[in-house]
Amino acid sequence: MSDFPRIIPLFPLPNLVLFPGIKVPLHIFEPRYKEMVTDASAGDGLIGMILLKGEWQQDYVTQESYHAYPDIFEVGCAGRIEELVQLPEGRFNVVLQGISEFRVKHEMRERSYRQAEVEWCPVAHEALDCDSETLEGLREVLFSYFGAPAQEAWRALVEERGFHGAELINFLSFHLDVTPLEKQTILEAFAGRADCLIDVLSFKLEERKLGPAGTGGGPDSVQ
Repeated sequence: MSDFPRIIPLFPLPNLVLFPGIKVPLHIFEPRYKEMVTDASAGDGLIGMILLKGEWQQDYVTQESYHAYPDIFEVGCAGRIEELVQLPEGRFNVVLQGISEFRVKHEMRERSYRQAEVEWCPVAHEALDCDSETLEGLREVLFSYFGAPAQEAWRALVEERGFHGAELINFLSFHLDVTPLEKQTILEAFAGRADCLIDVLSFKLEERKLGPAGTGGGPDSVQ
């Protein structure tokens, strides 16, 4: 993607995995990230959202390690600043819209915030188009796992709002109540994202059936 920059700022978080097309609100208050937003808004408006990995908290135990570089995953999603409100003390409320997946090649340490040279690896919308079998498989596992709320959400998204393909898969991947690590796995599946989403939900459905410690003591089991 020649129109995208080679180097972008990184905003690592422990609990947020962004997907293309998704809008996410952020409250920016740390000095280094206030600088990041100021720089990004004066330029192309891009910020690379990326998930922190492992025991990242250990790097923030002391003030001396506050600007440490805890491990991050290799794949993230860049968002463009859609809305920006400056608040007292230099804080910001920001709305980012996800635009493309990227892969970190190596980090740059020239600013107070993290930056990286990245390889852009966007998934074409048509690559996430679901055939009827995949769409039906997704619908079934959603209904099985989430029950009536999923049926209402499916009707609203697919039948009323006309969501399909990339729009539907990315929306569900972001909003479903699964762990950040599971969402990261779905993001990294790229063109296989729909099948990965089905696999993640199917696994969680089996976990529920087995209950605590694999005993079969799920919520509907006989005690």
